[in-house]
Amino acid sequence: MTTSRQAAKDNSSSPAERLKEIMAVLGRYNLIHGITPEKLIHILEDLGPTFVKLGQILSMRPDLIPEEFCRELVRLRTKVRPMDFQEVMSILNSEYGESRANLFRYIDEEPLGSASIAQVHAAVLKDGRKMALKIQRSGIYERMDQDIKLLHKASVIIKLIGRTGRVVDLNMVLDEIWNAAKQEMDFITEAEHIRRFAELNKDLAYVAFPKVEWELTTSRVLCMEYVEGIQVDDTESLVKEGYDPKDIAAKLVSCYIKQVLEDGFFHADPHPGNVRIREGKIVWLDLGMVGTLSPRDRALFKKALTAIAGGDVYELKTAILGISRHTGRINHSRLADDIEAMLSRYGSIELSRFDIGQSMTEMIAVAEANGLSMPAGVSMLSRGMITMEGALEKLDPETSVVELFSSVVSKSLLKDFSLKKELERSGKTLYAIASRTGEASSNLMELIKLAAKGQTRLNIELVGSEEPLGKLNKMVNRIIICILCAAALIGSSLICLTDMEPKLLGIPLLGALGYFAAFVLSVWLLAGIIKSGKM
Repeated sequence: MTTSRQAAKDNSSSPAERLKEIMAVLGRYNLIHGITPEKLIHILEDLGPTFVKLGQILSMRPDLIPEEFCRELVRLRTKVRPMDFQEVMSILNSEYGESRANLFRYIDEEPLGSASIAQVHAAVLKDGRKMALKIQRSGIYERMDQDIKLLHKASVIIKLIGRTGRVVDLNMVLDEIWNAAKQEMDFITEAEHIRRFAELNKDLAYVAFPKVEWELTTSRVLCMEYVEGIQVDDTESLVKEGYDPKDIAAKLVSCYIKQVLEDGFFHADPHPGNVRIREGKIVWLDLGMVGTLSPRDRALFKKALTAIAGGDVYELKTAILGISRHTGRINHSRLADDIEAMLSRYGSIELSRFDIGQSMTEMIAVAEANGLSMPAGVSMLSRGMITMEGALEKLDPETSVVELFSSVVSKSLLKDFSLKKELERSGKTLYAIASRTGEASSNLMELIKLAAKGQTRLNIELVGSEEPLGKLNKMVNRIIICILCAAALIGSSLICLTDMEPKLLGIPLLGALGYFAAFVLSVWLLAGIIKSGKM
């Protein structure tokens, strides 16, 4: 059985024809009269899988678009028009060849679910095992590649306005979409994700993942165990079956926290449709899109959570600067003010009512507003936490994600604490201070010597004070003009007391020119003051 990628023959139109199709769809919805979340969903569905995936990615980026759009775009995760069953069978024949008839006893024509990249059908193997077949849409890779290229070309004139009013780099969003889509379009990669999740969580008796049938899995077809069970937000059915929603909620959050803080490898789309309860276990489904956090980012994320809970502006600022990426100059004063304003809104909120997903979204928005970009893993985690908290609202509103997070963070900090290591670290720090004391003393003596000789040069960079410095610069310029006016008047008056030749109307010409220059400078200065409204 081959597992190599077999590119589907794409019957898509040429780039020019595709662009014409896109413009025709946009024209049908009369965008000149504005756009609503519902209208946007219809447009994206009509434009095809690339744009559906765009909507799915944007639904996870509340830092980029308004929250009401995010809530509606979530519907695109499960509500996508299905492929025709004949097309499904054609793809299976292409992947499995003529041997398909010997593999399956039955394949259900009605899909279990249909998404932008693939749809899932129930199937029964010859040996009677019930499986789920995830089948990639025909020609999807080529069509998405073409659409992404078209959108890159159009990115010069297309702009996305973020919720902060900042113009978003569309190329950055498109790259994120394409990278996520390519990850999802290789089902061998998704199968590896399942294997890795199972390995990382093997010690959690209450967690399970679908078993992959590796012999029947290719890059375009994923064959895995069919998971029935109860959807995690179906509280009524869970109670009927004797489950305790509070216990499930606590275990669900604990598992997700482990994925984020311990493993740095987490489910990026944990909506209720992707979580089932079966035989007392939480089963995670649809593991094509995952988020990753490096050990350094995990440590900084813990630091950020602790700072938000404690209202510590300095620590949160340090964490944000550590996690984010930036190339330009940072206005540290403005960043600190924005963080303080954000934290002030959480000052009176009880820990049990703290919305960790929303606070992460605001943290990302503050970073973006100050020219800092967060890694994709942090943005995905932000939306993942919002999705998780939404599921918990139905499952058990009393379960507090942030309290469980705080508990895990505290245990993690205690677990990581080692008296021996701390003493060694402190010793190294004291040694470094001592070793530099002599160097600092000699540098100070050298500085004093240079100052005594008049050779000292001091460079000061005042970050965050560009506006006050600009105002000060204008003030100094006006003072200089006033001094020049006074100098011209006094000098001209002294010249007029002499018999200096040549003369104009009995007044020395040089003195007359001085008076004229003083008059012009005075008029220019007065006009500038009136224009600035500072009279």
